[in-house]
Amino acid sequence: MQTIRDKAALAALIDSWKSAGERVALVPTMGALHAGHMALVAEARRRASRVAVSIFVNPMQFGAGEDLERYPRREQADSRMLADAGVDLLWLPPVEAMYPAGFSTTVSIAGVSDGLDGAARPGHFDGVATVVTKLFNQVRADVALFGEKDFQQLAVIRRMVADLDMGIEIVGVPTQRDDDGLALSSRNLYLAPEDRAAAVALPRALGVAAGAIGKGGDPAAALAQARAALAAAGFAVDYVTLVDAETLEVVIATLNDLGVAVYEQTPDAESLIITDNAPTGSTEEEAEEAAEAALSTVDSEFGRTTDPVRMYMREMGSVELLTREGEIEIAKRIEGGLQAMMLAISASPTT
Repeated sequence: MQTIRDKAALAALIDSWKSAGERVALVPTMGALHAGHMALVAEARRRASRVAVSIFVNPMQFGAGEDLERYPRREQADSRMLADAGVDLLWLPPVEAMYPAGFSTTVSIAGVSDGLDGAARPGHFDGVATVVTKLFNQVRADVALFGEKDFQQLAVIRRMVADLDMGIEIVGVPTQRDDDGLALSSRNLYLAPEDRAAAVALPRALGVAAGAIGKGGDPAAALAQARAALAAAGFAVDYVTLVDAETLEVVIATLNDLGVAVYEQTPDAESLIITDNAPTGSTEEEAEEAAEAALSTVDSEFGRTTDPVRMYMREMGSVELLTREGEIEIAKRIEGGLQAMMLAISASPTT
């Protein structure tokens, strides 16, 4: 295994590989390697004739007060592990090589990076996207491998590669877990024994929720149960939610999941809106009578409602029967608003 710290030497080696028609795989890491990283290396060896692993603790993806300075660094042990695993190249760029004086470019991926971890760690995924772009350009890999444990990171990188026509294959490798189910992570080294014992509640709660939803259970109830289980185990829960695997948009089956009752759409109508039915030029009293008549018609055709959303809509003189797509869109907006409210509450100095 060759260990390189200089960009010129790296470029020369990659040139020789490309000239020989080698297929190059890249495994980007921040070091403190474990069996999860070795699973990435093993998959890389199956997919390419040359395997490069980078170790770079990227300051650009750490926010103020995070663990940049104390992030575990074990270069010698990592190097031995990689050599034993058959890695061809260990790329160890110094910070000044990655971010020289005057560096001023940031890669930002909107949408997929905004929520979840992105909401709690502003700028984090900009740092990830920027350093990964540089590593792709330096190593000129044909395929790059990332763990599914950091699922939002994987989604951000896939979106970036697609949007910017980078022409590199992105492979997600399943999460590697300890015997008790906890995902392997370099940061697990931080955990005191009692915290490590409590941490197993996370995979258990998520596993129960995923199993319930997979069997057709109520998603909202499953997620609420997971949050409660984590809180009972001593977790400060940032989020437990159900999202689209590609876009990471929140997935809500129906408004009913949020406790909002809706009417079934009539077979022959995309939607029905009943508004002010008073004739043009009518008096205010006549208009009120016409509106009351319209609401009475709605009640007789569709039944009375105790749902506050429907009551408000009727009080305003209109009723809308939503399409399935419209119902889902409103549900997403409500869920997004609830998440924003909870984030604001948690960030408030009074809480």
